[in-house]
Amino acid sequence: MPWWSWIVIWIALVALSLLFFVVLGVRLFRQFMTTVKELGEAADRFSRLPPAAENPAPADPGAPAIPGPGSAVFAPPARIRHEYHAAKTARREARRVRRVQRKTDRGQLQRLHDIEFS
Repeated sequence: MPWWSWIVIWIALVALSLLFFVVLGVRLFRQFMTTVKELGEAADRFSRLPPAAENPAPADPGAPAIPGPGSAVFAPPARIRHEYHAAKTARREARRVRRVQRKTDRGQLQRLHDIEFS
């Protein structure tokens, strides 16, 4: 094999590797631009508040006040703990009532734990 064939082979290898890197770079750039576009759309979508939060309806005087976001940070820990335990107990009782009703509808036996509190 003549000496100049090695030069042609190496030039071809370098050209192919450069072409490969250019194609990878273009593909990576397109994926990056698509990601940036989707992130921009997501930021626009999530930066706006929902319509209900922008124009709050007048509150009922008899309805309990719903605390605003971040109000628990400045509230006394004892009150927050009490609210947490009260809500937990209410959720537990609601699950028990649904379970008793479901078993009654199916004609199944009730658990003693469920009917002791009824």
